[in-house]
Amino acid sequence: MTTKAIDLFAGAGGFTIAAHDAGVNVIAAIEFDKAASNTYKENFIVKEKRSIKLINDDINFVEPLKLRRSLKLKIGELDLILGGPPCQGFSTHRINNSGVDDPRNILLLRYFEFVHEFRPKAFLVENVTGLLWKRHENHLNKFIELATKEDYEICYCDILNAKDYGVSQNRKRVFIYGVRKDVLDNSVQFPPIPTHFSPSSGKHPYWQPASTVFEPIPEEYIDRYIDEYFLKKTKYTKEESKDLLYSLKSGEPIPKDDKCNVYMQPSSIMIERFADTPLNGSREDAGDKHKLKCHSNGYNGHNDVYGRILIHQPSNTITTGCNNPSKGRFTHPWNNHGITLRHAARLQSFPDNFTFLGNKTEQAKQIGNAVPPRLGKKLIQAILNIK
Repeated sequence: MTTKAIDLFAGAGGFTIAAHDAGVNVIAAIEFDKAASNTYKENFIVKEKRSIKLINDDINFVEPLKLRRSLKLKIGELDLILGGPPCQGFSTHRINNSGVDDPRNILLLRYFEFVHEFRPKAFLVENVTGLLWKRHENHLNKFIELATKEDYEICYCDILNAKDYGVSQNRKRVFIYGVRKDVLDNSVQFPPIPTHFSPSSGKHPYWQPASTVFEPIPEEYIDRYIDEYFLKKTKYTKEESKDLLYSLKSGEPIPKDDKCNVYMQPSSIMIERFADTPLNGSREDAGDKHKLKCHSNGYNGHNDVYGRILIHQPSNTITTGCNNPSKGRFTHPWNNHGITLRHAARLQSFPDNFTFLGNKTEQAKQIGNAVPPRLGKKLIQAILNIK
């Protein structure tokens, strides 16, 4: 019998790719953002010709009972509900008690209304780590209370890092995994055992470095990497640095006709700043002439802005501003411009044949908001062991 799921707050479809790769049939998806909904439709319904009921509407206006009946499902027949409610209200970038009363926080509870109506065997929620902060505990506790009252066991509610599961990115997110008690199988291991490890752990394979999504490092940059970074900021010798750089895995060149093979066009001043930033360097490593005025007078600010992607480690978290170097460490490893949208999508583990629609800002938002498909697949495969 086919395992069936619905994807709430589906975005571009990171969770849906994960489900399909794990052998789960996604039969419905809800996404409010028009550009993200168009991306979802293009990739799954048009290109893959999948029969998915896609609803482009505010989830608050989608009636769970009506949706269940339209899918011809009885209560308890659905296997899995997936979804990552918009997380801005829980964002760790907010200070003090900002975000406590953000109306988007209520969407976590709206998610559970679909659990209540469908009564799936299991559900999986993804959100930012700020969800676990004390200021938001009322929302989280209410969600857990609702699940417990309806005979769901919360088997996991904590942080996972995508790099531990083969994603070339240091991305921490909260996952909440609940199982209906009548199908609870205590032999299921969730979260699954990590598949990738720190180079210092002695375990293999190691975390996947950002180099895996970029073309091979041009020969002329090898010595610069060694002189500008490894000899200055690590304990590696010159030979050890060279061995490391030559051992890094690389990705295929991005086809020129790939519509995501684009980056934000920098101004002449920005090109100078990038050129003055050492390989593997952050904004603090740029020459005094190009240090940002807003970070002067002892203010440290965000060290990552305008920084280059670290080539030998998993990348920093890919966010909705991934196409803008002023939003984080999103400068190309050696070229004097930002990373392309395709590089960002690769760092999120999207396949190269996945098409993003909308303007470049909308595409970056879709990429940054997504659940990395490679991570999602590992999690869903673990869940599928339920009986």
